[in-house]
Amino acid sequence: MRKDGTEVVYERHLLRRSYRDGEGKPRKQTLTNLSALPAEAIAAIRAVLAGKALVEAGQAVTVIRSLPHGHVAAVWAMACRLGLPDLLGPPCRQRDLALALIVSRVVRAKPKLSTLAWWPDVTLGVDLHVADAAAGEVYQAMDWLRARQDVIETALAHRYLPDGGTAMFDLSSSWMEGHHCPLAAFGHSRDGKRGKTQIEYGLLTDADARPIAIRIFAGNTGDPTAFVEAARTVRDTFGLRRMTMVGDRGMLTSARIDALGADPDADWTWITCLRAPDIAALAAAGGPIQPARFDTADLAEITHPRYRGERLIACRNPALADQRAHTRNHLLAATETALDAVAARVRAGQLHGADAIGIAVGKVIGRHKMAKHLTVTITDDALTYTRNTAGIHAEAALDGIYVIRTNLPPGHLDPAAAVTAYKGLTTLERDWRNIKTDDLDLRPIHHYLPGRVEAHLLICMLAQHLVWHLRRAWAPLTYTDEHPPARDNPVTPATRSQTATTKARTNTTTDNHHARSFRDLLDHLATLTRNTTVVADHHLDVLATPTPTQQRAFDLIDTPIPHTLT
Repeated sequence: MRKDGTEVVYERHLLRRSYRDGEGKPRKQTLTNLSALPAEAIAAIRAVLAGKALVEAGQAVTVIRSLPHGHVAAVWAMACRLGLPDLLGPPCRQRDLALALIVSRVVRAKPKLSTLAWWPDVTLGVDLHVADAAAGEVYQAMDWLRARQDVIETALAHRYLPDGGTAMFDLSSSWMEGHHCPLAAFGHSRDGKRGKTQIEYGLLTDADARPIAIRIFAGNTGDPTAFVEAARTVRDTFGLRRMTMVGDRGMLTSARIDALGADPDADWTWITCLRAPDIAALAAAGGPIQPARFDTADLAEITHPRYRGERLIACRNPALADQRAHTRNHLLAATETALDAVAARVRAGQLHGADAIGIAVGKVIGRHKMAKHLTVTITDDALTYTRNTAGIHAEAALDGIYVIRTNLPPGHLDPAAAVTAYKGLTTLERDWRNIKTDDLDLRPIHHYLPGRVEAHLLICMLAQHLVWHLRRAWAPLTYTDEHPPARDNPVTPATRSQTATTKARTNTTTDNHHARSFRDLLDHLATLTRNTTVVADHHLDVLATPTPTQQRAFDLIDTPIPHTLT
């Protein structure tokens, strides 16, 4: 203690030893005073005396390899939560390969051979022991998975499609590469891919657009034929006898409705929408659809003798009406501009003869499908056209009007609920976009054996099943609207919640994470690596410290970050 009252601490570091003397008594001996040494040297001496091995700083830890882990771990964890491994079949090499293909399709949608080369570069290939898989093994696994398709889809149907529930069905197509697939044919290409054969495939989902089953058809199969096949699958394969099928206006035609009604083994109910000519017939003079009846309400249940035993719910969406009017005017103006260019060529003598002029006019009018709104007069040396004003006004009067058609009685589904159920098809259309382009990149298809094509589509469907659950679980971290506002009126356009609007504007989630798209979130999870390190000749697998977003992603799927995928 100094005179001024401050306390002085003197610290000494002594190197001492304990021993026993000749009589066996314990003794202690001070060997040297280490107090003059630097603190680091004293700490090193202390560690050595404690039995620890010291190495040079630059050689303390060596990272042998770093493998991306977080993205495949998250998708694998969700698959396990949903019971997907057990759903695929008993444990075996083929199941591991099939599961790896499904997880890979979610994380990195690439062709099979590219996926094979990628597996050793992520923990998925190492932990599932498929990093050394050959192409032949992958194709055998696809054949094994295809053989179990009915079992897998039946289990999903019984889980998510209770007997008496609602199912949605929609059809799409993708083009093929190669020329040897028996299913490939020329048909209406929804991809706008000219000169390529294609296949058709239909996706069956529950009322929330959760994928349940997928069926493949020849590329020239029409929508109605595919829908009948989907109904048979529900009845025969899944064993569901009471089901409400939701299909769009081109799929659930009157002929298909009659076919469903003639099925003695199933109690079918359905929801669809009338086609434009049928709506026009109901709007004819004296018909139940008149524009004036929508002055005070935008939804009304109507009747017509042609639809006995059925319910018709007529709706008018003003926003949709404005959009269609704008589109029609825009296309008409574009068509007239192109026709003016053809007429100028005729006047200049560059185009002569009614046949040649007609061919040029046909190309112009067919481009935007405006022939019904124009009256064209062609001679050998002249071209004139006028607008079909009466036809345009007649079509404009029906802008925004659509009619829901169902055989469900009022006690089972009120008009608003029927409209909501049919609008669920828009969610299914969004999922088609995810499967084909945004998430899973299904197209084009390179397989040519029908069974392999079916296995490829089944892998994509099961991958979309995982994506469906992951998108909802990770909504707080992405731009997805977590709590979309309920609509009092199902006819009005859907709106985003204020929370979702704020998230999109600020790019920040409600818990102050950086908002990402679903694909960007998977890429960020990939930076959570598993590192093989060497410390004093000991090999250790160490996970990188997760970022707050990565930790939150695993918390949202109620799973601790797994060290290995086992």
